[in-house]
Amino acid sequence: MTLRPAEAGTATGTAEPAVTPRARKGARRPRRKSSRARSQAWAGYLFLAPWFIGLFAITLGPMLATLYLSFNDYSMLTAPHWIGLDNYHKMFTADDRFIHSLKVTTIYVVVSVPLQLAFALGLAMAMDKGLRGLPFYRSVFYLPSLLGGSVAISILWRKIFGTDGIVNTFLGWFGYHGEGWVTSPDTALWTLIILHVWTFGAPMVIFLAGLRQIPRELYEASRVDGAGPWRRFRSITLPLLTPIIFFNAVLELIKSFQSFTQAFVVSGGNGGPVDSTLFYTLYLYIKGFKNYEMGYAAAMAWVLLLIIGALTAVNFLMSRFWVFYGDEK
Repeated sequence: MTLRPAEAGTATGTAEPAVTPRARKGARRPRRKSSRARSQAWAGYLFLAPWFIGLFAITLGPMLATLYLSFNDYSMLTAPHWIGLDNYHKMFTADDRFIHSLKVTTIYVVVSVPLQLAFALGLAMAMDKGLRGLPFYRSVFYLPSLLGGSVAISILWRKIFGTDGIVNTFLGWFGYHGEGWVTSPDTALWTLIILHVWTFGAPMVIFLAGLRQIPRELYEASRVDGAGPWRRFRSITLPLLTPIIFFNAVLELIKSFQSFTQAFVVSGGNGGPVDSTLFYTLYLYIKGFKNYEMGYAAAMAWVLLLIIGALTAVNFLMSRFWVFYGDEK
């Protein structure tokens, strides 16, 4: 049998599809983006430009500058002088106030964060019971989170817990006449802890949103099975809220380590009395802007960054053992 010309180039006698020169030309060249797609891409980069400028000029640039200064002896009045790791070595071996500030800040974080989260969760559960005028109360309770870090509230707090403040006036009605709470080394730190607990608005609103997402059928089924309020809280509410608890805990942990204004105003800027309110950030401020040891302050800032980063990483690692998500089996 004789093969036709269309079949002559195939071993099996199957005809190959005809390919036009135009199709071959289009197959060799990659398809270019249209001008409309390129203009949209440039528009996206243009809208992102302020963020990139802020990232490199306001965030990354100063961070790299402080990293360099942390290895220098720098007073802002003279040129930086390279000293290597001397700032870090002095920090942990020859500076007792640094160790004390770290201790005070740790006590503040360990005590205030759990108390704040417990108070916020309890109030959120009370508001979740169908309270009339809920939007109004939610706004009122959120207000302390907006004002708690302000100078005005810190001054007011100092007046409230002062010698002639509202707290001592109220206790005087019951025969107790004590000294100022903010002027006593035994109670000054606790006034700041109470102030931090008072700023419960932000975690409370987040807890309330999480409570609204729990299916009511679970509570109804537990009531049918005879579960009491504590049993329902321990077996339903708490496990389903663990992602929210974890989220609030991480945020409040970071924010607590960065607390500055309250301690600065209440203590008069020196961490007193007897360094009982010497927060880490306050001591960093004293070193950098009062003693003009800016290189040492930069080293303290990087140590604080490492501490917060390490604790956040530990929280994420430990979350796999107690945080439960809805898609887990």
